[in-house]
Amino acid sequence: MLIKKKTLLIASVLTISGLFTYSLTQNNQSFAKNGEKQEMTHSTDHLTPLQKKVTMEGGTERPFKNEYWDHKEEGIYVDVINGKALFSSTDKFDSGTGWPSFTKPIDENYVKTEVDNKLGMARTEVKSEETDSHLGHVFNDGPAESGGLRYCINSASMRFVPKADMAAEGYDKYLSLFGE
Repeated sequence: MLIKKKTLLIASVLTISGLFTYSLTQNNQSFAKNGEKQEMTHSTDHLTPLQKKVTMEGGTERPFKNEYWDHKEEGIYVDVINGKALFSSTDKFDSGTGWPSFTKPIDENYVKTEVDNKLGMARTEVKSEETDSHLGHVFNDGPAESGGLRYCINSASMRFVPKADMAAEGYDKYLSLFGE
């Protein structure tokens, strides 16, 4: 009986570790998901513990208790890991959910979606195309006049760049989003 329990425990540990192996080195994240290895060459040293939890572990911030849920300033929201422009304030709206919500990304090629069944229901996860980091989820309950999508994004996955600072930070090509 004891041998069966030990064998079952070892088999369970091996199964779990085979499903998701995660290791973080100083400047490089390497992980395998279902046998698919992905290398992250962007440094994550600058991230806060919350930013790491959200972007690397698929965590979620509390609604109404995050930095950008009611942020109204003009500008763009960039990937907190590599600085890639992801969303614009011109596409941001108040969804009443307590998270920053956008009708679309700045460029569809900068984000990707995957099926997420983590909470026992099928949702569509939104990830950064370049860093493979978790951003949030997309739902079909956004404003109909803007395409009907709601990109519900964690503040911790983004950094805000005010319109006034965009040119100085190298994002001048996105000033056209604001009619400039």
